[in-house]
Amino acid sequence: MAVWTKTVYQGGAGEITEKKSRFIATVRPVKTEDEALAFIEQMKKKYWDARHNCYAYIIGENQSCVRSSDDGEPQGTAGHPMLDVLMGERLYNVAVVVTRYFGGVLLGTGGLVRAYGGAVREGLENSVLIEKKKGMLVEIMTDYTGIGKLQYLSASEKITVLDTEYADMVRMRVLLEPERLEWFRGTVMDSTSGKAGWTELTEEYYAEVDGRVLVGEELECGEEA
Repeated sequence: MAVWTKTVYQGGAGEITEKKSRFIATVRPVKTEDEALAFIEQMKKKYWDARHNCYAYIIGENQSCVRSSDDGEPQGTAGHPMLDVLMGERLYNVAVVVTRYFGGVLLGTGGLVRAYGGAVREGLENSVLIEKKKGMLVEIMTDYTGIGKLQYLSASEKITVLDTEYADMVRMRVLLEPERLEWFRGTVMDSTSGKAGWTELTEEYYAEVDGRVLVGEELECGEEA
């Protein structure tokens, strides 16, 4: 299976109406199947008076656990179309429940497929999705003569700078994609005449959220957007 990197940072909800039936999609980030099942039970209790609470979830970057349920709708008209939307977005560690309040008009197989898929898309639209990237956290030490060159270099090459500390020496922490690591190290050494200190710290997952770069544990998210 392919390794996926797109996931949900914060879940959300969306609603559509088809021929008087309400379809309410609730999206949540989950790490394990137990978390997914607990979330599904939570939604069933919240919407206890609904006709159906259908669900789909994908666990693991390698899609190690993939499940869906029609919850009483005709086979293949709810859970699978919901799963198709998640798969199409290449999302992992995500669960979605679509709650249906029946409006008295039958939708038919095609109508149900469109409604359940459409509700999931609406829920994802109101969620915060992120693309996780793997990078090396690097610490660069330089004197005040070299920092201007490093700042210019980082800006021109769109290097992710996490922070800069000024003391007797200047410490800059940056995140680099693996394929740019050796190139940037050589460029730093050339621009500082070999005087900069270079320490590769740890490999980290990171992602951009609302213009901010989040790293490691900062990617752990809240339940709702």
